[in-house]
Amino acid sequence: MKSLVTGATGFLGSAVMRCLLTAGHEVRVLVRPDSNRRNLESFPVEIATGDLRDHRSLKDAIRGCDNLFHVAADYRLWVPDPETMHEINVTGTQALIIAAAEAGLKRIVYTSSVATLGLNQDGSPANEETPSSYATTTGFYKRSKYQAEQMVKQLTDDHHLPLVIVNPSTPIGPGDIRPTPTGRIVLDTLMGRMPAYVNTGLNIAHVNDIAYGHLLAYLHGKPGERYILGGDNMTLLQILQTIDEINGIPKNRINIPICLMLPIAWFMEKIATFTYTEPRATLDSIRMARKLMFFSSEKAHRELGYQYRPATEALKDAVKWFKENGYCN
Repeated sequence: MKSLVTGATGFLGSAVMRCLLTAGHEVRVLVRPDSNRRNLESFPVEIATGDLRDHRSLKDAIRGCDNLFHVAADYRLWVPDPETMHEINVTGTQALIIAAAEAGLKRIVYTSSVATLGLNQDGSPANEETPSSYATTTGFYKRSKYQAEQMVKQLTDDHHLPLVIVNPSTPIGPGDIRPTPTGRIVLDTLMGRMPAYVNTGLNIAHVNDIAYGHLLAYLHGKPGERYILGGDNMTLLQILQTIDEINGIPKNRINIPICLMLPIAWFMEKIATFTYTEPRATLDSIRMARKLMFFSSEKAHRELGYQYRPATEALKDAVKWFKENGYCN
């Protein structure tokens, strides 16, 4: 049983790769020529060099595989060139799924995101049926993932594909080498760069639990269905205080109203247009923070057997990994 995994050099993709290897899968990984391969070191995987924007390479990578786990995505909350993100997250995904369909793969697991889901005005956890639309989706990343998921659903329905969609929430844990925007929250807190907070909330899950949820979706998911793979709902302040407690350095923080953060984020984005480095706060991230991004994994628990450990354990593992790997020096 051979499975192709995209995004295996990244945070979540590498966790999915490790999970599949443990489950006895032969694993081939699609890797860009210039990718950092640190997360692949010492693992017995076959490497297929390619790119989601090189559609011929996708067909070559799929050849001889039984399954596809499409985890790769351009996950940034600010980009100088949104078209590149669209080419990867939407056009590249379409080409990959079509190639998988033409190759007759037995199973396809597509990694979407809770970014495609609606949110409840009262702050209660949203689920797979909470209404959403392109018009209410904030930011280039979320819009690209929304478009990609809609396209994947249509291809699944039109061609009766054996495809299951998973919607991870906020993965936290070891192996976040870049780090991702959510990993930066942990690292910035450890480095004393989070003196303030806004009243928002996230759903925090251990990256290894989300990875195992991918395996469960492969084993038990219903084609055409989507499943939230999440964990505990926490306010941003609770997350920061938990990291402080783990780190053993309690801190006092200032609550900044979102309306005051918007001009700060605007200024940071203007600087980023000259430095080409992702700003620590973006207009889109602040606009998203106006709502509590809380979700329920009840459907995945009920239909897949998905379970998750307490968010504190995910944060502990992330803190330990960042410290052990020199990110806090």
